[in-house]
This record gives sequence, C-alpha cells and structure tokens, in this order.
Amino acid sequence: MAKKEPKKGEYGADSIQVLEGLEPVRKRPGMYIGSTGPAGLHHLIWEIFDNSRDEAMNGHADRVEVVLLPDGYVRVVDNGRGIPTGIHTKTKVSALETIMTTLHAGGKFGGDGYNVSGGLHGVGASVVNALSIHTRVEVHHEGSWFMQEYKQGIRKAAVKEMGKSKFSGTIVNFKPDAEIFKEGTEFSWDTVVSHLRQQAYLVRGLTIHIIDARGYEGKVDFDGKTYLFDLGLESPSQSFYFEGGLKSLVKHYNEFAKPIHKNIFYVEKEAENVGVEIALQYIDDMTTKIAAFANNIPTAEGGTHVTGFKTSLTRLINAYARKNGILKEKDENLTGDDVLEGLTVVISVKLREIQFEGQTKAKLGSMEAQSATATVFSDAFTLFMEENPDDAKEIINKGLLALRARKAAKAAKDSVLRKGALEGFSLPGKLADCQSNDPAESELFIVEGDSAGGSAKMGRDRRTQAILPLRGKILNVERARLDKMLGSEQIKNLVLAMGAAIGDTFDINKVRYHKLIIATDADVDGAHIRTLLLTFFYRYYRPIIEAGYVYIAQPPLYKIAYNKMVKYAYTDEEKVQALKELGFDDMEEGESPAEQEVESDAEAATDDEKEEKLVKKSNKKPSIQRYKGLGEMNPDELKETTMDPFKRVLKVVGVDEAEDADRVFEMLMGSEVGPRKSFIQTYAKQANLDV
Repeated sequence: MAKKEPKKGEYGADSIQVLEGLEPVRKRPGMYIGSTGPAGLHHLIWEIFDNSRDEAMNGHADRVEVVLLPDGYVRVVDNGRGIPTGIHTKTKVSALETIMTTLHAGGKFGGDGYNVSGGLHGVGASVVNALSIHTRVEVHHEGSWFMQEYKQGIRKAAVKEMGKSKFSGTIVNFKPDAEIFKEGTEFSWDTVVSHLRQQAYLVRGLTIHIIDARGYEGKVDFDGKTYLFDLGLESPSQSFYFEGGLKSLVKHYNEFAKPIHKNIFYVEKEAENVGVEIALQYIDDMTTKIAAFANNIPTAEGGTHVTGFKTSLTRLINAYARKNGILKEKDENLTGDDVLEGLTVVISVKLREIQFEGQTKAKLGSMEAQSATATVFSDAFTLFMEENPDDAKEIINKGLLALRARKAAKAAKDSVLRKGALEGFSLPGKLADCQSNDPAESELFIVEGDSAGGSAKMGRDRRTQAILPLRGKILNVERARLDKMLGSEQIKNLVLAMGAAIGDTFDINKVRYHKLIIATDADVDGAHIRTLLLTFFYRYYRPIIEAGYVYIAQPPLYKIAYNKMVKYAYTDEEKVQALKELGFDDMEEGESPAEQEVESDAEAATDDEKEEKLVKKSNKKPSIQRYKGLGEMNPDELKETTMDPFKRVLKVVGVDEAEDADRVFEMLMGSEVGPRKSFIQTYAKQANLDV
C-alpha cells in the first residue's frame, strides 16, 4: 500500500535534516564550544593548544608557542611528531585532511597514538576548522614539509608537499569566523596568558611561549618561520616553565594568603591504571579553592575525581582527630563543608580512556577515577598527618573553627530570616520598594548616602525601580564570618531587600530584582564602597554575578550648559567634545595660520588646557559643573543621566576569569598587608585621585 505523502507543514520523513561533514558544528556551534561569546571564542585556542599539549604529555614535545597574529589570526606551534599525512585507509584522503574535516577523527581513540589525552570527543581541530573563515596547517613530519588550507572547514586543495624540513612538529594558523562569533573576534591577552600559565604548571618539562604580535601587521613576514619567540619581537610576551608542578600551582594560588601549615601536601601515584596527582594547603581564609583537571582539561564542574577526594578528606580528618583525642566521644564529626574551609587543592588525574559529561568537558564522568583518587589520596594523606602532627593539628583546628562558625552563622541567619518572617518578611525601613512584583523588570539601586538616596527616590520610576541608600562603608566581608556579617545593619538590609536568603539556603530563583545597580560617587570613597559591595556579591552571591544581575551605574562627571543647551560628559575627553558640539570649536573656517597654530597647541595640550583655550577663543562662558557625588544632582538630573533606561550607561559585572578575580579580592581585601602594600607601591603613580 502506498504511503500517504505529508502535506505542507506536516511532520514527515522529508522533515528530517541530514547534516554532512562539519555542517552540524556551524549549525549548532554552542553544542561543541559552549557558546559563541568570548568564552567560546577562546575555546578555539584551547582546543588547538590541547593537541600540542597532548604531544608533550606523551613525551613527544617539550615546547609549544601560541601567537596572537595581526588581522585576527591565531598561530599554535609545537615540536611534536607532526600530524601524519599519509592516505587514510577508510576516508581515502590524507590523514591530515581527515583530522581537520571529520568529527570524531584523531589518534585518541585507543591504539598506539596516545597513552593520555584530553581529546576524547575528537572534535578539537575539526571544530576549530569549521568555525574559522580560514585555516592553514603546516606539518613537518619525517623530514618533509606539508601544507593544507581550508575555508569554513572545507579544504581548498589537497595536501601539498612544500619541500624538505629539519623541523618536526605542527603549525596551525586559524582566523575565527565573524559570522559565528557575532559578539566579536578580539582575543583577550590576559585570558590567554592565565589559561596557558595554568597548563604550564600541569605539564612538567613543557615550555610555553605566548606572544601578542597583533601590532606587526605588514611589518613582519611570518610565513615559513617556526618559532616566532626566537625572532625577539618587541611585543608583549610570556614564557612559562615550572618544575614544581602542582605544588608550584598551589603556591601561586596562595600567593596573597597566609598558610596555616608550612608543608604543602603532595602525592603522585598510579592506581587502577589511573595517574593521580594532588597538592593541597590550608590557608587562613574562609573560602575553598578546588582546581580539578582530567588529562589536563580543567573540569570546572568537578566530577568523579573530586568526589573521591572530598569523601576521603572528610573521613581521614575525622578518623585522625578521634584517634588522637582532638575530637572527643561526645563531639560531632566535622562535615564536608567544615574540612573544606580554607582549603586550596589541585587534583589532576590522567586516564587512557576518559569520559566527560557533555561536549565541553566541564565534568569528569569516568568512575574509575573516583576509586583511584580516593585510594591514592587516603594512603598518602594518612602518612602526611602521621609524619607532620603539627600540621595535622592546625588543619583539624581549622575545621573545628569552621564548625563553630557554621553553628553561629546558622543561628544568626535563622534569626534574621525568622525576624523577617515574623514581621511578614518586612523589608528594610530605608528601602523604597518598587510596585512591580516581576523580578525580570525590577531594579534595585544601591545608592551611596541618604542625600543621593533622596534624589534617587524622587527621580525614579516607582513602578520598576527600588532604592536602598547605604550609610557609609559596609563591612569588609573578606575578613568577616557570616555571623558577624549578618550583625551589620547595612548588610542585613541588603540581604532582606534581595529576598533570596544567604549561605546554604540561598535560592537565586527568589531574587526580587534582576538588576542590582551599584550607584556610588566618582571619588576614592565611592570606589572603595563599590569594591566592598562587589566583594560581598562575589563571596556570597556569585551565582547572581554569573547570571548577569549585578551592574555598576556610570553617572556623568560634568554637566555643560549654554543657551538652554545641556550636555553631560562622562570623561574629560567627552567634556572637550561636548564644548565643541555646543559651538566652542577651536577651528573655524577662515582662520589665520596663527589661529591654526593655537589649534595645534590645543591638540597637544591637556584636557583642562584645551577647555581653557576653547573658552578664551570664543569669548563665551558656558556653565561647566563638576559633579563630586550623586548627592549634588537634583532628581531630574539623576533620572536623566543615571536612572533612565533609555539614556543611562550601565556596566554589567562579570567573572570571566574567576581565579584571577579571587586572587585580586584576596590581595586587596584580605588580612595580609604585604601583598596589598606592594600593589599600592607598584601602581600608585598610575592612580588618578580626585581629592
């Protein structure tokens, strides 16, 4: 019987799309690199670098170079074996072309290609190729030099032999496709350096060079070169090589912290065919830093290796504490949270067959890693505590302090929340709430001072904008536990206003405002208050930052008025431009050469000198008001410049580099004076203080 053909719009066999080659990658890039924003863009570098790093992990390379080239290109070079270029028996084309144009093709699926690698999915090179407008791969393999080019993942021609070569390795040049990365294709130097520095710690004996050669367009011919680092380019560059491995990485993380025990625990051993390497140290802090890696791939979401470590750590510390009488029979055991407080640990496992949960490899799923990590760590950490009883005692006392603080914090938190519940969850008295109950359209302005708060309340849109004035500087939460923190009236008011609780009862779905806007004065005190608030959000409400709910208001520095015309300027440069737009131009038609010379002087002068010359030359006197604080603005001015959604400027707060942000907060807001003093001495001359 003939099958009925589906009508137009119906779901039939012809509705099923079959994507060939690398089409799926271009169709759904987020499935392969996580996003098409900055994180996904940088992920392209990581994928190509990982291939070079895998060569080093397996003993075939000891040098990798990553270069940011002019015109948006990236170049990655290694001195490994070079990608094979012979004809593949299954695809009937070069192995190089197979790897670059076929998903799930590579030397990492068993066999003798790699003992250890991060590339289980085999998507690295081919995905980068698919998402690049142009890719060029040069292979130096067994005395010959080969090359192939691609456009959006499609080869331009067959692999070409370029000649003989004494070099061995692979050079990949690629340019991300702007059609895919619509947010931009500009790479962050700091992001690249931070990630590759971390990788250098993880592979002992590997030298990583990083060069920013983006300023050399048209000046240097990069073709035919192997390592550009050897050219001695006068450009930003970094070179990393660490013999200490994970111990060096722990020291790096704790650079601005105060350790509570001198000896860094370290173990490297294999169990169940899984290589396990762990280094840890406790510091005088309340935060926990767990950096986990599987085959040197950062697993930000943890996984089986982290689970095995955490379970063992809690069990071992409680067992040692009871055995040595530190925990009495009547005492309760320390919890996992107690023993994690103040811990900095790096966990690295290496497996031949590795399983991740998801294409972006953020969580390890290999079950053998859990038991192997637990076994290796248990044996070594038990011995460490027995051989270092003073260190063991300090670690346990740290846990006991965390236990007492946890109970005190719970009591304080319950008191705050219970009080709110008994009073019908009454909001803070100083809060001028908005009428809307929809968090998506509601905004909370956290304003410095009662004066600015009064202007903001009068200038706001009552339906969607709420105002919470702060009196003075809030508590530095970097140095305070939760119980002390909730004793602060300012912080308690902020917690209640947000409505999402805090600590283990925090629920992001209960946040009452999806825009939390920090509005402080443009002076030193305002910057300090802003930093204190950001520290508070970062330490206790980081999911809110990650969700994009935290903003910084950008009030203008100047109000320039003339003949009923008003312009606002946010920088000194904008002030000069606003004066020109109001008719105070320093170059008018028919000027004499002498007057043009004045213009040239004005261009070379400071902004204040420019302003003075503009005003003098025109014989006009505009009104220029310099705002020292939000309280100096009347409600209409504050509304127009800082609160009106159609006119204001807001900066969204993000944590793109969480590790660097964590270290900066620790340095600037922590208890150690030395690192902070050194930072101030180094950058004091760059500070622009309006005092």
